[in-house]
Amino acid sequence: MPVYQAPVADTLFVLNDILGWERHGNLPGFADATPDVVEAILGEAGKFATDIFLPLNQVGDREGCHRATDASVTTPKGFKEAYNQFREAGWGGLSASPEYGGQGLPHTLAAAVNEFLSSANMAFAMYPGLTRGAIAAIESHGSDEQKALYLPKMVDGIWTGTMNLTEPHCGTDLGLLRTRAVPQGDGTYKISGQKIFISAGEHDLSENIVHLVLARIEGAPEGVKGISLFIVPKFLPDEAGNPGARNGVSCGSLEEKMGIHGNATCVMNYDGATGWLVGEAHKGLRAMFTMMNEARLGVGVQGLAISEIAYQNAVAYARDRLQGRALAGSKHGEKAADPIIVHPDVRRMLMTIRAVNEAGRALILWTALRGDLSHRAEDAKVREASDDWMGLLTPVIKGVLTDKGFENAVMAQQVYGGHGYVREWGMEQFVRDARIAQIYEGANGIQALDLVGRKLALNGGRAIQAFFKEVGAFCEEHRSTEAMAPFTKSLKKGLNDLQSATMWLMTNAMAKPDNAGAASTDYMHLFGLVALGYMWGRMAHAAQEKLASGAGDDTSFLENKLVTARFYMDRLMPETAAHLARISSGAASMMALDTDAF
Repeated sequence: MPVYQAPVADTLFVLNDILGWERHGNLPGFADATPDVVEAILGEAGKFATDIFLPLNQVGDREGCHRATDASVTTPKGFKEAYNQFREAGWGGLSASPEYGGQGLPHTLAAAVNEFLSSANMAFAMYPGLTRGAIAAIESHGSDEQKALYLPKMVDGIWTGTMNLTEPHCGTDLGLLRTRAVPQGDGTYKISGQKIFISAGEHDLSENIVHLVLARIEGAPEGVKGISLFIVPKFLPDEAGNPGARNGVSCGSLEEKMGIHGNATCVMNYDGATGWLVGEAHKGLRAMFTMMNEARLGVGVQGLAISEIAYQNAVAYARDRLQGRALAGSKHGEKAADPIIVHPDVRRMLMTIRAVNEAGRALILWTALRGDLSHRAEDAKVREASDDWMGLLTPVIKGVLTDKGFENAVMAQQVYGGHGYVREWGMEQFVRDARIAQIYEGANGIQALDLVGRKLALNGGRAIQAFFKEVGAFCEEHRSTEAMAPFTKSLKKGLNDLQSATMWLMTNAMAKPDNAGAASTDYMHLFGLVALGYMWGRMAHAAQEKLASGAGDDTSFLENKLVTARFYMDRLMPETAAHLARISSGAASMMALDTDAF
């Protein structure tokens, strides 16, 4: 069975030495999250992930979920008991509002815990993950009555939640949505239609499932302006707020998927189901985006999470597997051969994964902290700047970290050679599970278009200009420091490439929109390389400062940070030039072939 140890020390380094966790102790939620409390929570979360979630990962993959003739769905063996342990320990309410039974701790901390759980068992972690998104949507847009009825049970985990967008004929283009909502005159609506690809749509883990469903009220405008959001529970709450009569919603079938077999991905049929409007009529997409933005950041975490567990297992294998001799001379003459970790190409793969993982973790936590500040900071300008960062980085984190997560899972599988292709080692499951993260919650091509088409120009380009200023100021501040030169020089070159690409888009995309579309994915990955490089710059600086002041037992940890940072700058950051070259080539050759020529 694959092994996993939660990267607690790495996470604490980011929180304490990069984000300056203690500086935010005056903000709501942070006062209770003192460094010692955070360390204790992360330690316990790591143990829970390894002891409870990890042993069920291969079980869930092999057994999958099963639908009975009555449309009920059974999760794999052990899932229900593990979920009860998860719920009773209060992990689902870590960052939820105390008003509804949560602990009110910063979302940044919940993001770190989510990484650990998703590494150990991505399919399982999706059940509470989707519930968190549904909680956010209801809390932001629901009525007081809806919040009082649903949120305490969802925060507790005794009820779970889903999001229902996709239909057989429409995915990204929600303007084509056909699910109907007919008003009943008593404040309820009858919801009819079919939704597909609904994660955790039906299961046996909770007493009730609260579906958030996009539908079109009769007579509503066409397109996305006519879409509304509805709460449609599996069981209608009775007068006491407990599950009552079965609603007109059921699982029509389970999707047979490439991966995440332990999660029930359902076709959901709504046959005159009773639903309640969330927020304003025809404003449902705005309400659903609260949940989608939360989900997109969570999917970025999934990309990192799979990459991390794949890396840990590839390292363990590379240390043990004997094959050939080191090119520079035998490292283990007492053995029949050297372990493959001595070979440069194996090192290339392992170092690439490690460099992306550690910077990706920092970027996620950095962005999650901005999310907390956007809600909790006292200064309105800080809230605005933090919200700008969140909006700008959401498509980058989702798109880049899930693309890299899949690539890294494949690289880790490659380290195993033929054993990586065999099920018992677990690596092929990581590859299959990682693949969905590039697709759902908005395929990565859509994330790239969102970044280029909307986020860059939003508020007159305020967010991207602030990003340029922040990274540029960091480079300038440390430009004359000899020890930082290897990092700031490469980072500044990458930043220059990103600024050039942005200027090229401003000059060429308006007149010819295909230029923006052709450039979007390269631009997203160029942006990601610079953002990850900025994280490495900050981590290198923090490591140098700690070493200079006397690191004690942390010396090896910090020196390894500097080595990995140097590898990133030497081997990965130069890719910005290739992305810029492709962007600058325009759309001509990409769009030249006639459709019939394909």
